[in-house]
Amino acid sequence: MNDFARRLLAWFDRCGRHDLPWQRDRRPYAVWVSEIMLQQTQVATVIPYFERFVARFPDVEALAEASLDDVLALWSGLGYYARARNLHRAAQLVVERYGGDLPDSLDELMALPGIGRSTAGAILAQAHGVRAPILDGNVKRVLARHAGIEGWPGEREVEQTLWAIADERTPSERVADYTQAIMDLGAMLCTRRRPACTVCPVVEDCRACRLGIQERLPSPRPKRERPRRRRMMLVVRDSQGRVLLERRPEHGLWGGLYSLPELDDGDDARAWCIERLGIAPAIERVLPGLSHAFTHFDLDIEPLLVSVEGEYRALMDSSNLVWYNPAARQPIGIAAPIRTLLETLPSDGEEAA
Repeated sequence: MNDFARRLLAWFDRCGRHDLPWQRDRRPYAVWVSEIMLQQTQVATVIPYFERFVARFPDVEALAEASLDDVLALWSGLGYYARARNLHRAAQLVVERYGGDLPDSLDELMALPGIGRSTAGAILAQAHGVRAPILDGNVKRVLARHAGIEGWPGEREVEQTLWAIADERTPSERVADYTQAIMDLGAMLCTRRRPACTVCPVVEDCRACRLGIQERLPSPRPKRERPRRRRMMLVVRDSQGRVLLERRPEHGLWGGLYSLPELDDGDDARAWCIERLGIAPAIERVLPGLSHAFTHFDLDIEPLLVSVEGEYRALMDSSNLVWYNPAARQPIGIAAPIRTLLETLPSDGEEAA
């Protein structure tokens, strides 16, 4: 075993995380679900979502048979919803192609939606004990600092260098523990800001620490002006207090989730209601705006509250429209900022005031 792995594992035995839900359940399915949820999301956030998810969908077959609405409802609030759609589609493919058994080869895993090289490596290492390097965000940070690798890891040449280092340092023994250990090191000690170098098990030959450039590595993404988008959304409420929701397209922003109907610039809310519902609404008022930060842009939501009463046309022309009761919290997948908006809608009395 190489010296880096030996020191890291000795630290892990003393200080690492040993009782995470997916460590107690080493089935390939459970490890796979956890690794998808952990993409760009912290462990503390993932744990309750993971536990609810595997309780509702205990195996690949259960997930494959579920509706996308059921899957997205349990994912709501976790973000990056393409992960949920890919997980659902991949489960269906695993049932179709492999009889419900997640494949145990790198190439076959990477051929499934949502599984890249690092996720596939983590599944193989943690579920099967197969030697396979990983390179998630935490590992990139640890290796870039320890080896003193300059440059943004998103650049192909830098990423290839880090993969080579990851492969070189991954041992053949205790690969499941090593995989968890190097992720724990990045999450617990070698943090983005103020890394705890004085207690790091591999500090003695860390190039970044020796040069005093820990917080400079890994190099950040080259700066670009962050775009800002604006969307006017209709909060159409009927006399029963239900709100009209529309399922978004599978691909793109909040893909597959339910959201409020959007108006394009220049569109008229009254005309929209007449066309889609067959009834003219009473335009109420503009509600306080809501901003939401995505990975690559900021979104400003401008909600317009309108009410409809009497006989409106049944929504037979669109299976993507549903009436939703915010008080009942129906089990459908709703984008987190939209759920927040619905939970803070003014009551009828507040509207009349």
